[in-house]
Amino acid sequence: MAFLNRKGLTAALLIGMSTALPLPAAALDDAQKQEFGAFIREYLLANPEIVEEMGRALEIKKEAESRVMAQAAIADNKEAIFNAPEDIVLGNPEGDVTVVEFYDYNCGFCKRAMNDMIALIDKDPNVRFVLKEFPILGPDSLAAHRVAMSFRALAPEQYGDYHMKLLGGDVRATEAHAIEIAKEFGVDETALKAGMDDPAIDQSIRQTYELANALGISGTPSFVIGNEAVFGAVGEEVLLGKIANMRQCDSTVC
Repeated sequence: MAFLNRKGLTAALLIGMSTALPLPAAALDDAQKQEFGAFIREYLLANPEIVEEMGRALEIKKEAESRVMAQAAIADNKEAIFNAPEDIVLGNPEGDVTVVEFYDYNCGFCKRAMNDMIALIDKDPNVRFVLKEFPILGPDSLAAHRVAMSFRALAPEQYGDYHMKLLGGDVRATEAHAIEIAKEFGVDETALKAGMDDPAIDQSIRQTYELANALGISGTPSFVIGNEAVFGAVGEEVLLGKIANMRQCDSTVC
């Protein structure tokens, strides 16, 4: 014979009471509503873990909804996500798996993710890494990204090294700081500042914002691999696992 503990008995009573009371709720008189409300409050106070369970369930539901939304957005915007001509490609340009990263030069977690990217490229000669400039952390970030995008137009062959030095630094990325690093690579400051006014830069950043909105991306770093949007600095091992799954079954989850 099965026995109910106190928590189970209370839950059973709550369910029984809810089914026994007349429906709809509008049919309850004030005294019944007050009694029922007090009973629910007492139950939740005695079992606060239920609220946590509800919160987790809501979070899981929202994550599932976000995944579905991202999958649809990826299917609708494949070229813009994986093959936009203004994006920089590191690793193997002809690689069989592409990892797309949305990043901000002032994002501390992006600095950690940069080390993951370097490790991935070193370990996997067949991975293609696409970088999307996504300045969302204020005016300094926007200005630093504009410098970086001007730098790329002037010295594309040095952009990978420039990117890692600017993102990997321990000071805030500003326009002045980004320009100083660019000068270390031999790029002329006057030409760099002139290039920052190129309308193509604004167009590229706007397109990235639109893609991020469609994908449900609101923070950095965020990644797109296959048909999945991956949020946060999840680490090298997680990314390696998703890359391996893409090769095995053409999906990040096999």
